[in-house]
Amino acid sequence: MDKAPDQSANELLTVMPAPEWSRLSPLLEEVELPLGRVLYESGSKMSHVYFPIDAIVSLLYVLENGSSAEIAVVGREGLVGIALFMGGDTTPSRAVVQSAGKGYRLRAQAIQEEFSRSGPIMHLLLRYTQALITQMAQTAVCNRHHSLDQQLCRWLLLSLDRLRGNDLVMTQELIANMLGVRREGVTEAALKLQKLGLIQYARGHIRVLDRTRLETRVCECYAVVKTEYDRLLPDLLAV
Repeated sequence: MDKAPDQSANELLTVMPAPEWSRLSPLLEEVELPLGRVLYESGSKMSHVYFPIDAIVSLLYVLENGSSAEIAVVGREGLVGIALFMGGDTTPSRAVVQSAGKGYRLRAQAIQEEFSRSGPIMHLLLRYTQALITQMAQTAVCNRHHSLDQQLCRWLLLSLDRLRGNDLVMTQELIANMLGVRREGVTEAALKLQKLGLIQYARGHIRVLDRTRLETRVCECYAVVKTEYDRLLPDLLAV
């Protein structure tokens, strides 16, 4: 017998009112989200939304030549697949697991039907989407105007906010794809942070040693995104 879903495992599920949770919880399926798993491809029809538990998923835009850049990260604070309830079954982005873990998935029809009720779930998802859009916009600005060091600090802090610990398992190639830069650039930036005693980095494993000092090196983009999430998500209990 499968165990019942844990409502506290994901922050959006945590604030879901009891009647809605009662309807949706039997439909949630716990799934493994291994490193590098593609949850959906650009232009492909989406079949599920995903609520990460202890995994992090990167949303990427991919160009025709194969180059890519990250536009947002999603962890236990949110869900992957907003296009399903925002009016379309596809999206031009790709969703890739950047830190392995588990999550719950819910069929497209179920989330669409719940959204169409125009009740608490709709308001919850719209406010989350607003926070996600802020992250996407700020990431675009950061990638254009800030140094690779600052981008890496922002990426590390946003990822940590979506995990319970201080460790990330991540290959250099994957980080480079996220930031849209050469692998050598990521190595140089990571080694610089390591020499400063901020992180420990070896073979795709990153451990943050001094978060406070990391926050002093990051650009303002991290604070903008965090402030918007903090502003919107705590108030979800009142929807």
